[in-house]
Amino acid sequence: MSDSNSRADNVSAESVRALEAILMVAMEPVDPSLLAQLLELSVAGVEGLCERLAATYDEAGHGFALVKVAGGYRFQSHQDMASYVERFVLDSQQARISSAALETLAIIAYKQPISRGQVAAIRGVDPDAVMRTLQARGYITESARDDGPGQAVLFSTTPLFLERLGIESLAALPAIADFVPDAAVVEALEHGLRIVPQAE
Repeated sequence: MSDSNSRADNVSAESVRALEAILMVAMEPVDPSLLAQLLELSVAGVEGLCERLAATYDEAGHGFALVKVAGGYRFQSHQDMASYVERFVLDSQQARISSAALETLAIIAYKQPISRGQVAAIRGVDPDAVMRTLQARGYITESARDDGPGQAVLFSTTPLFLERLGIESLAALPAIADFVPDAAVVEALEHGLRIVPQAE
């Protein structure tokens, strides 16, 4: 092997190790442009390296994966290990989000930008306390003002929301239709719940 090829292999191996070390300590997904600066590679080179590493980890059957979420790269547990991770999180008694907060967050995610009043109209209850909690946790933020009377504050989800869900963008959210039963199911439910008058 020539000296130039040997040097290229060493740089490649060092880049891989450096990339792994950076992502291991990163608290948030790392932007590929920052990785490119740190590793002295092109952005395309970093993205290609990350894709190759992700495939290598997947083929090796590791319990973690290298993924691109919220515009950056990070390590996260493999989706196949979700049941074990969920058990760990629940046993650790970490602060969990309430069902009311989850419902509110889902409304904001799918209808954003949206005002408190619009969330209240959908949920049927005052969402103020829940929305303050979501904002404090960094899942939603004030993003605009409504053009209408009063210029209500409009809320949207944040990059942290994408990170927690492990998705690249809002386009990766599942379609609402996936959660809505079709007409035949609704009809069957209505029929089953209908009160039939008793014959005297």
